Amino acid sequence: MAFILLAAYITAQSLYTLANSSHPRQSEAGIVWLALTAAAMFGLAAAKAATGKQLGNRVLQTEAHVTLIDGYLALAVLAGLILNAAAGLWWADPLAGFVIVGYGLREGSAALAESGHEEQTPAR
Repeated sequence: MAFILLAAYITAQSLYTLANSSHPRQSEAGIVWLALTAAAMFGLAAAKAATGKQLGNRVLQTEAHVTLIDGYLALAVLAGLILNAAAGLWWADPLAGFVIVGYGLREGSAALAESGHEEQTPAR
């Protein structure tokens, strides 16, 4: 449910920004921080995948996949920030938020479906 609430909030905020032509402020420090975060996520995902494979640990391999997705989400936001800062495309930042919305809705729907499935499954 938290993913769906986050998606709703980001959707509302992004639509508000787009409708009002609110130009997000630029932050070079924020861009650098997000670039470092994305790089760290990709490095961490690779290390988790390698370790999970060596240990035959499916949980760690799945966690590596989740961390890889975190890196992709960071890149999507980074692209919006860079397009805003470098090219003045103010609308790219809120549009990048919709990438997170899509992922949040997908994950939230899957979690709700899974929790509904567990409730319907008889206890053994």
